[in-house]
Amino acid sequence: MAGRNGRTVRDLRRGNRAEVLRRLYFDGPMSRFELGPVTGLSSGSISNVVAELVADGLVEEAGSVDSDGGRPRTLLRVAPASGHMIGVDVGETRVRVELFDLALTELARADRPLEHQRYDVEVVVGHIRDGISEVLAAADIAPERLLGVGIGVPGIVARTPEQGAVVHGQTIGWDAVPVESLLRSTSRLPDSVPYFIDNGARTLGQAEMWFGAGRGAHSAVVVLFGSGVGACLVTEEGGSGQAVEWGHLTVRVRGRRCRCGALGCLEAYAGAEALIDRWREQGGRPPEHTDEETALTSLLAAAYPPEGTEADPVALAVLEETAEYLGAGLSDLINLFQPERILIGGWAGLQLGSRFLSSVRRHAMAYALRYPAERVSLDMGRLGPDAVTVGAAILPLADFFARGGRRAEPADEGRWPTWRTALEERTPR
Repeated sequence: MAGRNGRTVRDLRRGNRAEVLRRLYFDGPMSRFELGPVTGLSSGSISNVVAELVADGLVEEAGSVDSDGGRPRTLLRVAPASGHMIGVDVGETRVRVELFDLALTELARADRPLEHQRYDVEVVVGHIRDGISEVLAAADIAPERLLGVGIGVPGIVARTPEQGAVVHGQTIGWDAVPVESLLRSTSRLPDSVPYFIDNGARTLGQAEMWFGAGRGAHSAVVVLFGSGVGACLVTEEGGSGQAVEWGHLTVRVRGRRCRCGALGCLEAYAGAEALIDRWREQGGRPPEHTDEETALTSLLAAAYPPEGTEADPVALAVLEETAEYLGAGLSDLINLFQPERILIGGWAGLQLGSRFLSSVRRHAMAYALRYPAERVSLDMGRLGPDAVTVGAAILPLADFFARGGRRAEPADEGRWPTWRTALEERTPR
């Protein structure tokens, strides 16, 4: 039976379950007494919902607290072992696959290198498929127990009714690659296990907003600084954040050629790949036949040697120029969106760290308009190198919560909230 607003009793029950689960997950452990005011549900509704969730194995007791003159109140929490998710980061040097429980505690991981940074589609899909099998076997988890597999990829992700998620990754040579259908046709997972595929910068941003340095912010830009650069914009209106192809903002007309094929992109100056190329072009000596992470480590060692050793002036100059390009690029985001916070992540961002951040901050403030610049903070993200996989694992987790702690069924397709809507319904503040 549907009410005047079109919501059925089933919808209301699912919404109540979802709200209790979210509150316990982000603010718990909590007692039944505390859940009432924060959810807006009556004590009777709380009792019924909690009883259902306990019976389903999703909620468990977590000790007790004294009450004012009465019996101690039992604390409740979401049971960590009641669900499992996989997060995948299709990175620039490797594919990382991690298995998490419902509390996002890592249970197993598999790292598969991408030789010479080649994004051969069959190789990447094979690494994802084999990595999933490896982590499930390592933790002795049956595939049927998965809530889903979240995957962060480079490029723009579109969806089609026939093929699911399709990736347009111009910088890596992916032209409308049907990643989801390729995985479904070769994966050993049951058809009932859903895939959630999104841009890697967006999954990084989601992780930082839920569990990292972005939590509590009303608006933020989370930057993924790796071989290239990308960003995720989160606003109060958008809720879950949107990936923006910030690295392909034009910063110099007729400038250096970017790996996307255009001239003068920010990525052609500020990405780690371009940074190392510019060091070489200006007389630096990056190590030969090695990956970008090792080359960037060498650049930093040359620019910031041990005390008593002379720094390489070329390396220092290249880093300072890169900081200015990044700062100028960030000033555009500050002027356009006026975020409350800007957070830097990604493997290159983590390597360069706080020592590099002060220069980036100085240039960003110099190029940005004064009013929004005075109201934004610029800091490092907190979740480290696993932020993309954590964010990818959040995608099935958010969908599971939006469904009231029930797994998706084929009959529900198109009627229950999509995972994007699920993220927008409640990003923790």
